[in-house]
Amino acid sequence: MSTAIVILAAGDSSRMGRPKQLLKFNGQTLLNIVIIESLKTIFRPVVVVLGAYAVEIQQASANPDVIYSVNKDWENGMSSSISLGLKVALENNPKIEDVIITVADQAHISWEIFEELRSKQEKSQKNIVASAYAQTTGTPALFNKKYFEELLTLNGAKGAKSLIKQYVEDTTTIPFELGHIDIDTETDYNNLINN
Repeated sequence: MSTAIVILAAGDSSRMGRPKQLLKFNGQTLLNIVIIESLKTIFRPVVVVLGAYAVEIQQASANPDVIYSVNKDWENGMSSSISLGLKVALENNPKIEDVIITVADQAHISWEIFEELRSKQEKSQKNIVASAYAQTTGTPALFNKKYFEELLTLNGAKGAKSLIKQYVEDTTTIPFELGHIDIDTETDYNNLINN
């Protein structure tokens, strides 16, 4: 069973005022943390979707083991990045069975979470496995190829969460306790590095 990872890193960090993908935590940029953890798994390809600040971010995180793709429509919201990331992954490996969609600002992400999404999918036979935290479900989330067509035609700002809500009966979750810690503002970042 072949699984790809798509890392969404195209946003312009408007509330932060600088690219949050490049903020440092434990000596690594937030984006590099996700890349490093992704590469610890056997899941390939790992695709990073860039948008705002693409040149700057790619230079800071150049990793020969990942595929970088620039979403020229990043301002249209997360959906366009998801569909582009999956398209690039499928071009690289048309036999992909599942895709894990993850974001660049969950500082506590780990390869174990990615592995757990995959094993939960095998055990449960559900085609969507999301992460559960702070009374919600979200990324990282695994989608079986059953939903690739819908992921490829997503539009708007809502991202893949709409599919999780739409197909509740085909969705299960894994706990990701620190998943709610994402970095949108300077306050979020200060809380992260000072705790």
